[in-house]
Amino acid sequence: MKIYHLSHTDLDGYACQYVLDFYFKNCYFYNSNYGKEINENFNVIFKNIEENLKENPNEEFVILITDLNLTLSQCEDFQKAIEGKKIKLLLLDHHQSGLECMQKYPWYFLDDKRCATKIVYDFFSRCYGENKSLSEFVDVVNAVDIWLSEDKNFELGKVLLGMVSGAKEINRVMFAQENIKYLFHLFDVCRKYIHQKNAHISLDNDLHSLKKSFFKKENDDTLSNLISKFVVERLSINKEKFSVFYKGSKGLLTSNIGNTSVIGNDFLMQNPDFDFFVDLSSRKTLSFRANNKIDVSLMAKNLVNGGGHKNASGGLFVAYKDSSNYDFIKAQFIDLIKSKELKENNENKS
Repeated sequence: MKIYHLSHTDLDGYACQYVLDFYFKNCYFYNSNYGKEINENFNVIFKNIEENLKENPNEEFVILITDLNLTLSQCEDFQKAIEGKKIKLLLLDHHQSGLECMQKYPWYFLDDKRCATKIVYDFFSRCYGENKSLSEFVDVVNAVDIWLSEDKNFELGKVLLGMVSGAKEINRVMFAQENIKYLFHLFDVCRKYIHQKNAHISLDNDLHSLKKSFFKKENDDTLSNLISKFVVERLSINKEKFSVFYKGSKGLLTSNIGNTSVIGNDFLMQNPDFDFFVDLSSRKTLSFRANNKIDVSLMAKNLVNGGGHKNASGGLFVAYKDSSNYDFIKAQFIDLIKSKELKENNENKS
């Protein structure tokens, strides 16, 4: 049996997955905000299930959704999708806005007196056994998520809440699994503070070093440099997945990677088989970088009426629709290139 777990992108959402990872090691984690991201992730999950069924037609699946309330139309679509298949669907949530869905669908569980992490822990601990240390961590998450301001764990929970909301070091669209591992690492070390005096202050003081401990391998460096090195390494390992082509030149496409000048230049220096580097942001901006192999100012001008310098240019991709799924993002950029190539070919023929 394989478990596909879709959860929210905040402390409570990731902590739900942390709890599930404690009990099961055959889980595939996905994270989503509300709205269309839920549908995008659900479609990706089903695509992966179909691929798994090709290899093992007898495989059984569980789709667990936590800390996300669905609309009635989403519930109806998901219900139809699982009918007749060896798929069990379970939603564990605490948002009162999901009450109407809970009343209609038996797989939709709602309890607004506990955070989603506590609901998940209570559910699986009854089946597979309690764990004191994990339960204490869950109580910290619960205290801040449902805002129990008089609870002894509340202040520590506030630090964890800020820690997760500020954990932008690893891009969750480009490196979803690495982002999960990073947050799980932070949860692991945070649990050691729970019984300390003034735990919230100690954790707040140590957080910078705790973040560095995930990225540091041999030599110490600034957190920024360690992150850049990590990102370039991951991009290099997965470069074929992220590769795109423009007029015979090979490039790498990222999404909201940040620090584009440093990361783009470092990647091109370490991967001479690539000619250009492009980052597409949620604001629809395109940042082009090169290392004297291609004039990206001409590329930016041709694709989006942008411009700049030979090795550093930019532009606005007006028609771009932001997504939490890299494949959807890449498909739009490839379509942009193809549409420009088609237009040029038609103009040359005429």
